[in-house]
Amino acid sequence: MLVDILTIGNEILLGLIEDTNSSYLCRVVRGMGGRVRHISIVQDEIEAIAADLKSSIAAGAQFIFTCGGLGPTDDDLTLAGVAAAIGRELEVDPQAREMVERRYRELASKGYVSNSQMTETRLKMARLPEGAQAIENPVGAAPAVVVEVNKARIVSLPGVPAELKAIVEGPLQNVLTQFFGQGSYREREIIVDCGDESELASVLHEVTKLHPEAYIKSRASHFGPEVRFRIVVGVSAENAEEADRIMESTSTDLSRSLGAAGITLKS
Repeated sequence: MLVDILTIGNEILLGLIEDTNSSYLCRVVRGMGGRVRHISIVQDEIEAIAADLKSSIAAGAQFIFTCGGLGPTDDDLTLAGVAAAIGRELEVDPQAREMVERRYRELASKGYVSNSQMTETRLKMARLPEGAQAIENPVGAAPAVVVEVNKARIVSLPGVPAELKAIVEGPLQNVLTQFFGQGSYREREIIVDCGDESELASVLHEVTKLHPEAYIKSRASHFGPEVRFRIVVGVSAENAEEADRIMESTSTDLSRSLGAAGITLKS
């Protein structure tokens, strides 16, 4: 499954906060057997959000996460951008409204907010693109939103990491399982006694041609005689058995090719 991640927020582009949501979602996708194709960060502008979403859909992304921009303020424009991208209107969703109202009643009862009145700014969080599904937010006030368009599914999540994780690991699980199924991911690290990545390049190239379904990448921080490269092999498959089979076959061919090139593997 090809996945795109769209993070929305001027505060990230200004360097005021770090985007940790994308790396978290990459691990989630990888663990469920999907593959992240593209990550982007865009401004809090309807046109920019819509353009990026259209680009992802046109490029064949099957699942698109958006992060941020679901709140009550004027610069929270994600759902307006989603609606513009897929040619639908925003409308008050009864289920989303009930979620927001319930949350503010809870907050008011604890004294966290002054009242539970459903103001226009609060109602804004219940305006979803036509045909969208609201997903409970166990931590914050703004629901997550799932909308289908053609063969793609767009999941809009809050930008606050604690809210995003609570949704992904809780109420969104049914959606993720339904979409990704029983996909499986395997990752293995091989350490080699080699201080020059260019010596590894031809070996990795040949093994990658033999196993295009595997991701093979060498990593090192600097040159030097004491440098040992890490080679990471990642495999996604439809089930655990297939993932194991691909991993074993890829690792065997990689070890054999490295040995033939005179590169020693370290335990």
